[in-house]
Amino acid sequence: QVQLQESGGGLVQAGGSLTLSCAASRRTFTTYAMGWFRQATGKEREFVAARSGGITYYADSVKGRFTISRDNAKNTVYLQMNSLKPEDTAVYYCVADPRHSSAYYAPYEYNYWGQGTQVTVSS
Repeated sequence: QVQLQESGGGLVQAGGSLTLSCAASRRTFTTYAMGWFRQATGKEREFVAARSGGITYYADSVKGRFTISRDNAKNTVYLQMNSLKPEDTAVYYCVADPRHSSAYYAPYEYNYWGQGTQVTVSS
C-alpha cells in the first residue's frame, strides 16, 4: 500500500507559478510510474503529466508550462506550474502505480491516488 499526500495548492493570479508536491509513504515508490491528474468543477478528471517507463508525458494543454519531476531521496514528486491560466483551476491529484502502462493518460491505470489539492487561478 502506498499513501500519497499532496501539498502546495492555493490561489494565484494568471501568469503566476505554483509548485505542487506529492510525498509517498514507501521507498519502493521510486520504481513506480507516477503522475498528476486534475478535475475542474463539473468536468471529468483529466490527465496532466506522467513519468512512466522512463518517459515523461504531458497533456497538450500544459506542455511547455508544466514540469513533472521527482526526488527519490525524498520519495517526492513535484509539478512545477508556470504561466498559469484560469482554465488550470482544478483539484490536482497525484497518482502512482507499480506498473508502467502505455496508457499513462488513463486514470484507471493508477491504483494509488492522493486526496487532491486545490489550485485556483484568478484572471
